[in-house]
Amino acid sequence: MRGRLAAWLVPRLIRWAYAFLSASIRWEWVGRPPRDDLPRLYMFWHARLLMLPYPFLHGLLGEGGGRMAGYVMVSEHRDGQMIADVTHMLGLRTVRGSATRGGARALLQMIRLARCEDVVLALTPDGPRGPRERVKPGIIQLARRSGRPLTPICYATSRFWRVNSWDRFYIPRPFSRGVFVIGEPVHISESEDPDEALARAQRAMDETQRRADSYFR
Repeated sequence: MRGRLAAWLVPRLIRWAYAFLSASIRWEWVGRPPRDDLPRLYMFWHARLLMLPYPFLHGLLGEGGGRMAGYVMVSEHRDGQMIADVTHMLGLRTVRGSATRGGARALLQMIRLARCEDVVLALTPDGPRGPRERVKPGIIQLARRSGRPLTPICYATSRFWRVNSWDRFYIPRPFSRGVFVIGEPVHISESEDPDEALARAQRAMDETQRRADSYFR
């Protein structure tokens, strides 16, 4: 009974926290997604997951500023179900799978979605269990097989908390200033060496995070 109550209550509390932070933080936007070659594959660190629905729900990642269908890859682990519940409450859709469970099926589904012109896709290249802030090969395979560029995105706020978790989860403080930074897209060809592609994606993520974290310093 207690477990079912927590499974019902926690996603709703997270949704409330997201709505409160979205409204109380003064958000700024640095960079704009190129309007060619949509939809893109947006990648963001697992620790910065909480506020990532914001640009999707406010039409910041859609063509011409319009809102597009958003899909987020979420793991099939137990905590993934809670994340999926919150994602659905916010009006986004999910693809379930990770490198350790359901990965092949999720990859095929993401490839099919990437070939549609009316969706935006997002996933955490270091999820669901890390290593923290390290791009893993799965996202490179997805980019190569889908033909879509990887576009890093990261947010930061002038004041925040860090949770003592494997990813040091990032929680913005209310009534602070916030910024979303979108980095340069990483185009990956079928012929490129996978290790080099992985290194380029890592550099793009690191640079985007550096720009976001230094914005208010």
